[in-house]
Amino acid sequence: MPPPRTATERDWVADLHARDPVAITDLHGLLVRAARFEVGRRRGALPHADGAALDDLAVQAADDALSAILAKLHTFRGESRFTTWAYKFALLEASVRMRRRAWHDREIALDDDAWPRIAAAQPSPQESAETNERLSRLAAAMRDTLTRHQREVLVAVALDGVPIDVLAERLGTTRGALYKTVHDARRRLRAQLEGDR
Repeated sequence: MPPPRTATERDWVADLHARDPVAITDLHGLLVRAARFEVGRRRGALPHADGAALDDLAVQAADDALSAILAKLHTFRGESRFTTWAYKFALLEASVRMRRRAWHDREIALDDDAWPRIAAAQPSPQESAETNERLSRLAAAMRDTLTRHQREVLVAVALDGVPIDVLAERLGTTRGALYKTVHDARRRLRAQLEGDR
């Protein structure tokens, strides 16, 4: 009987398709290490979180990454090492959790009056006049061209810096839908403003 393979020699895909508990446990350990690395790298986003809370966040990210990997195992094409492919799932889940936690208690203003916040700096009188004219044209284009939903999403993402995944969670939609909303809003604004020249 041949000796058991080490984790680096393992046929991960076959073992995971067979739902081998040892392979799943080993993979979860790898994902926890990857998630802890990413949480540590982004620790500055949560300066008041203690080590236990950050470790819990990393384990949750690893749990979600494991579930995603098992669900998408059939998509692994072997173009890289399996562990490299799996590692990316943990990094993504950890970064998403860190962004969401950083925005957890922050209010996201979705209102029509949010747009003027962009012109808060004190430029020269000429620059101020030009900026005010551009902002007036932009505000009019936003009001006349965009839907209310497009305005709210564009202001939240472009002005308030709300991460797409956080906004998607708050609005009960997907990141893809919000990316499309922002893309469509920008396209419509660009067409309107170019037509006004």
